Order: sequence, then C-alpha cells, then structure tokens
Amino acid sequence: MQGEYNLGDLAVRFGLGLRGEPSLRVSRVATLSTADSGSLSFLANPRYRKQMQSTRATAVLVGPDYAADCPVAALIDPNPYLAYARIAELLHPQPPPETGIHPSAVISAGARVAATAYVGALAVVEDDADIGEGVFVGPGCIVHRGARVGSGSRLISRVTVYPDVRIGRRCILHAGAVVGADGFGFASDAGTWVKVPQVGGVRIGDDVEIGANTTIDRGAIDDTVIEDGVKLDNQIQVGHNVTIGAHSAIAGCVGISGSATLGKRCMIGGAVGIAGHLTIADDVVVTGGSLVLNSIKQAGSYSSGMPTVESRKWRRMVAHLRRLDTKER
Repeated sequence: MQGEYNLGDLAVRFGLGLRGEPSLRVSRVATLSTADSGSLSFLANPRYRKQMQSTRATAVLVGPDYAADCPVAALIDPNPYLAYARIAELLHPQPPPETGIHPSAVISAGARVAATAYVGALAVVEDDADIGEGVFVGPGCIVHRGARVGSGSRLISRVTVYPDVRIGRRCILHAGAVVGADGFGFASDAGTWVKVPQVGGVRIGDDVEIGANTTIDRGAIDDTVIEDGVKLDNQIQVGHNVTIGAHSAIAGCVGISGSATLGKRCMIGGAVGIAGHLTIADDVVVTGGSLVLNSIKQAGSYSSGMPTVESRKWRRMVAHLRRLDTKER
C-alpha cells in the first residue's frame, strides 16, 4: 500500500534541503522521463540532466550542484540516490508479513518453524531444519535437513537451501537461488575423475541479499562464508570455500573460483572472473569484464580487458599485437 507525504515532511524526516513549496505531495517514484504529477524522481547521473529539464515530476532529488537547474521542486542531498532509496521504501512499503503454513507445504515432524513464520505452497522443510521468527519461505522452496534460516529472512520462491547451511537475519534470497550445493571438487585418477566429498557448509551473515539463480557452493572441508551486508546480483557463481567480506557488492554473471577471499566493501563489476586461491584486499573495485588471476593487495580500482571498439579497428589492433610478438623474436 502506497503512502503519500508532503515535501516538507520528507525534508525533515531525511535531513534534506528543500527548494520549492513544502506542501506539495508525492505518492510514488518514477524516472525523470515518465514522471507526472504526484511523482518523485531523482538525478544521480549528470548525463540525465536534459531529462530533468523536461520532467513533469512534482519533485526531484538532486545534489547541491544541480538544484538551481531543477525546473520543479527539489529535495537536495549530497547523495541523491541514497536519499531516493530511503524515500522509495517509505512511499512503496512492503506488504505486512504473512504467517502460517500453506496446506500443500510439507513440513517434517522434526523441523522447527516459528509461529510467526510463513511456509508457502509446495514448499518442503526437512527434519531438523530451523525456520526463525518472521521468516518467509515462498512457494516451491526446499529447506533441507539441518539448515537454519534466521529471523526476518525471505526465501522468495524455488530457493534451495542444502543441509547444514546457516542463513542469518533479514536476508533475501531471490527465485532460483541455490545455497550449499557441492563444490567442483574432483581428483584425477589416470584420466578419470574421483569425486571429493564436500563436507563443509555455508555460513551467510545478516542483511545479505542473493540474486535470482545465483549459486553458492558448500565448502570442501571448512565453510564457504558470506559476511554481513553482502549484496549478490543474479546468476553469480560462488565456488567452494570462498569468503566474501562484509558489505561487498557483486554484479551479475561474476564467477568466483574456489578458496578465493574477497575483502570488505569490495565492488565487483558484471562478468568478472576471479581465479581460485587468491586474496583481494578491502575496498577494491574491479570493473566489469575483468579477469583477476593474481591477488590484489592494495585498495583501489582495477581493470583488464579492452573496451568494445568498431570491428575493423579491433582487427587492426590485434594485427599490431601479433606483430609485436614477431619483432621481439
């Protein structure tokens, strides 16, 4: 259910500057190009300044440098996108949590499900699993034997939580996420492969979000660890015994090989590949499409690979690179 607030109240509640009439009211968020009366939008990237000039929003969240250029009322904050996130949550609140067990759910007699939790249609909760207070287990989810889901966490739908996985409080696991499948562990035996038992688990901290169809493998011996506040996008592969430090954010289609350790507050761009058994320091940014083959020991921004160029230019660049090898000989 949407709320409606006047700009003066929002400015006071969130500590924002205000340029315009405090009594103007907003009830929803919208982009600069699609906003209409009653909408709140934001400008976080300067490349959208032209859209702001023609917006029909009631108000726009902007940084101090662009407030004077805003043709409508402006709520002003040095980090307008952060302010937008907080106000959007206020204007578009989550529905109240459900409780109870759907008639088609299968709950083992040995499972523990809090009275304030909800277990949806066709979900399965196995023996010795523990579903905490206010947990939402959506339709088609499977919580295997001995798994733990902390209070206030949400398994949206078709989430699979393998045995002995620990999920903290207030986590969100989106559709199709799989936590605790076996890692890719095989020993070579004269041209054939022998499976190495994966006897570790997965430990996930509080306030972690895991995107749709992302997979996190269980540890081979010790646990795979996702620390507090980590945000994982869709279709990420986290190998066995990986550690991801607190409050790191990782974009879609990243692959992290086994036993890699990522520091705290790292930001990893989309489609990055990270080799196994290396360490990345705290506060590292890796730009999209990069390949990390060695440890990164200092904070900073790191890139590899070449940006897209016109095909004929790319072929000339490759030809130059090949000639460099010839000249060295």
